[in-house]
Amino acid sequence: MSKNQKIALIFGGFVTAIAAAFYPIFFYPLTHNNEYRQVQKMNRTGIKQADVQPVGVKTWSDPFKPADK
Repeated sequence: MSKNQKIALIFGGFVTAIAAAFYPIFFYPLTHNNEYRQVQKMNRTGIKQADVQPVGVKTWSDPFKPADK
């Protein structure tokens, strides 16, 4: 195996490892946002935002909800 092939395999393995790490962190939630929305709705049931929010900080809003224009 030539030196260039070894370098290409090492670099390709590194890129593959980075892609494999980013999939569950970034791409899966991005493509399955309804599932995450349902989980967050269930997790936040019964919680009053004003009671848990620090003073002077804007209350939490749904990150999946489109911004008003």
